Amino acid sequence: MNPMTEISYEHLIEKALLHVVHDALQSAKQHGLDGNHFYITFQTGRDDVILSEKLKKAYPDEMTVVLQHEYTDLDVDPDKFSVTLSFNDSPERITVPFSAVSNFSDPFARFAVTFTPTGPESARKKEKKKKTVKQTDESENVVDFSAFRKKK
Repeated sequence: MNPMTEISYEHLIEKALLHVVHDALQSAKQHGLDGNHFYITFQTGRDDVILSEKLKKAYPDEMTVVLQHEYTDLDVDPDKFSVTLSFNDSPERITVPFSAVSNFSDPFARFAVTFTPTGPESARKKEKKKKTVKQTDESENVVDFSAFRKKK
């Protein structure tokens, strides 16, 4: 007999909640938001997130969009959504895989959920992580906890 594989309930719950986000967006596509609005935060530096270069430069790591009045062409697929939003009176089409979403909220319904994004990262983001590790120096604010430890 094979030993039972450990079940990742955290992963299963997150996957189910992403389906809730999918279904909420699908409902918005079919029926509109009628006074509701959604806040959606997602990673922008990923290869599978489609944004204009202007938006990628302005939001290199993460951005939050609001679906309320000024959105058009909302498309919802099983693994991603696309929408046209207005940024400084300029329409921009974005495509976001659900695996890139880190937060979703509907304030009207008092519903909010936080996710751990999964999936590919862009080379730019990987380089930034490497740089962050290398760029530590003594000028940063560092708290030395040894002064607070009990002396023997």
